[in-house]
Amino acid sequence: MIAYCLILETGDVKMRRLFGDNIEPACVYCRYGTKTKNGDKIMCPKNGMVDIYYKCRKFCYDPLRREPSKNAELPEFSKSDFEL
Repeated sequence: MIAYCLILETGDVKMRRLFGDNIEPACVYCRYGTKTKNGDKIMCPKNGMVDIYYKCRKFCYDPLRREPSKNAELPEFSKSDFEL
């Protein structure tokens, strides 16, 4: 699956395929943005220093910018749990 962005003549950005068709534009997922060291701002070559959830007309979704959620912790089992 390939994700791509389509910029319409009206300036709207439409997302397709990967992670569904309804992805809200945010600089944290943009291919142009770079996170700062403390992670609360994005350095954008188009708009300078912006908030993480800022969006602009140049937004293009990059699926590799997504951070996976952490795995759930498994419960501890004892030997007696597996005895018949």
